[in-house]
Amino acid sequence: MQKIVENHEVIETVHLNENSYVLRLKSPVEIPEIHPGNFAEIQVPDTMGVFLRRPFSILDVNYKNREISFYIKAIGSGTQKLGELQPGMQVNLIYPLGNRYTIPQGLKRALIVGGGTGIAPFILLGKELKEKGIETTFLIGGRTSKDILLTDKFSEYGTIEVTTEDGSMGEKGFVTSHSLFNRNDFPFEYVYTCGPDAMMKAVGHLVTQKGVVCEASLENMMACGYGICLCCVTPTVEGNKRVCYEGPVFNVSYLKWQN
Repeated sequence: MQKIVENHEVIETVHLNENSYVLRLKSPVEIPEIHPGNFAEIQVPDTMGVFLRRPFSILDVNYKNREISFYIKAIGSGTQKLGELQPGMQVNLIYPLGNRYTIPQGLKRALIVGGGTGIAPFILLGKELKEKGIETTFLIGGRTSKDILLTDKFSEYGTIEVTTEDGSMGEKGFVTSHSLFNRNDFPFEYVYTCGPDAMMKAVGHLVTQKGVVCEASLENMMACGYGICLCCVTPTVEGNKRVCYEGPVFNVSYLKWQN
């Protein structure tokens, strides 16, 4: 897979709420093919104490305009700094990295479950599923209605279901308490998930009990993106695997935390 290691120009930073934003960048060169689940390592410029690149799932791509975008939540000094970048500034990227979500032949109905920054890979995934004629439902979870973001984009590619912990939007509770999972006739043949570990573990457990395949994109710390530093290793049924290199997408039945 062709890799890009280049400075990209900031087009704009679109703030979605008080701590989440979409960073849109323009590549100086043609963007290689990017698949749902691929990620980039972004260098945080001019920030004391931030030495390592930060990994972010690729949110969307416009090949014609050479634009690439990322959904980022400002948690620490690095992500806060990226959210302060102004149009015309430069930021260095390495991408595309990692593997991709699987779309098996003959798939008809898919469920996508995301929470927090875990919604980031799902615009690209939703696009590809729609292009293949696969009926898709997005199940998005958050603490409050303020945490339910990008639904206007997701709605272009499927139907949307929502849970919030305080009940301010959609069904009250966690994503795993949504009525979709209580149906005897669970209508989905494949489930994709990304988000906090606890959420992915719970989703994976529910889904595999129903005999349905579930793929999760892990969000381990990834300093290099090439499988060299080993800080992202996760245990699997075949031994330790590097999330940045063998992943970040894994069938949950392959992961030790699911067994």
